[in-house]
Amino acid sequence: MKASNLLRGFNFLYFALLAMFISFLPVYLDVQGLSPSQIGFIIGTGGFVTLIAQPLWGMISDRTKSIRKVLLVLLFFSTIIGYLLYDSSSYPQLILYAMLLYFFLMSIDPLTESLNFTIAESSGTSYGSIRTYGALGYALAALLTGYVISYFGEHSLALLFGGIGLISFIIGWIMPDAPVTGKPVTLKSLKHFISNKETLMFLLLVFICSVPARMNDTFLGVYIRELGGSTELVGQAFFLAAGSEIVVFALSFWWMRKGKELLIISFSAVFYFLRFFLSAWITDPHILAYLQILQLLTFPVFYSAAIQYLYRIVPTEWRATGQTVLALLFFGVSGILASYVGGAVYGSFGGKTLYLSISTISFVGMLFGLILYRVYGKRLSSSDEAAS
Repeated sequence: MKASNLLRGFNFLYFALLAMFISFLPVYLDVQGLSPSQIGFIIGTGGFVTLIAQPLWGMISDRTKSIRKVLLVLLFFSTIIGYLLYDSSSYPQLILYAMLLYFFLMSIDPLTESLNFTIAESSGTSYGSIRTYGALGYALAALLTGYVISYFGEHSLALLFGGIGLISFIIGWIMPDAPVTGKPVTLKSLKHFISNKETLMFLLLVFICSVPARMNDTFLGVYIRELGGSTELVGQAFFLAAGSEIVVFALSFWWMRKGKELLIISFSAVFYFLRFFLSAWITDPHILAYLQILQLLTFPVFYSAAIQYLYRIVPTEWRATGQTVLALLFFGVSGILASYVGGAVYGSFGGKTLYLSISTISFVGMLFGLILYRVYGKRLSSSDEAAS
């Protein structure tokens, strides 16, 4: 079987696991009786764990020049711990297993994205044609999980998570590794990448745009339930959000333009603003769920452009680590702020104030992206035209 087809299957299964964790951990904790501040504490602390775990596993992957072997280790422990997490009810156990799952499962994401991009380049296919299957897996798992909780209870997620994890491990076992770069991994090249002003400004933009997205990911399910929606509706909301990504990722070869990444990121920030501003005024949980269709103009556009821009400025030998830095900002650093601050704002002032706040941050992200495009974007466009 072709490497790209196996990778598509792996994306489908891994992002299904990610849907059960990112989208439904807050819902699961809410069902267990935890308050918004307690939920924010667990997810925020998980962000700190991610800060340590993702760079660690990214460095291990770069040093060993293997992504697949590291993925297998992470998947093995994620499957076991995920089963234990969704079979637990006590607060100390929920904290322990959630932290361990943040350490192992969340570290898979940047390595998978690095593998996606590298295999796509080597096989002559588009990144979006592979990543589309991740969006499909996330969407279907989100929809399925909502119904599973509703009909079989929240602890049934243990078997569902364990089963999908086992199948993904088997696919990962037969999946080929990424082509290894011939350039040596040096700390000097990493220092140059991190200390570059353009890189720092780009990472700051990613951070600004990520915080509102992560706050929504964390508290959307809780907000829908507060407005009177069911866990089934929560699943439908995340299904609409993730399902809308499929077409965008699949057509990324058509709409993505080299040198225009910063402008595209600003475009996504506009729709992040509209999505969250409208969410603040909605009182019907069904309308709020349907609004998640705007995901098609936010996350897949933002993340695809961010990855392409990153791979244009990161040294080849540090691509896995560079991808880790990007994921670290989106899932780690921004997740910490989103969970702690978002939990405090939600608990003290309610969902409306939370969504008004994150819509404002998204607007700031749009303005900052346009500024960076004016400074760096046109230069990159000119260099691309000269190279061609």
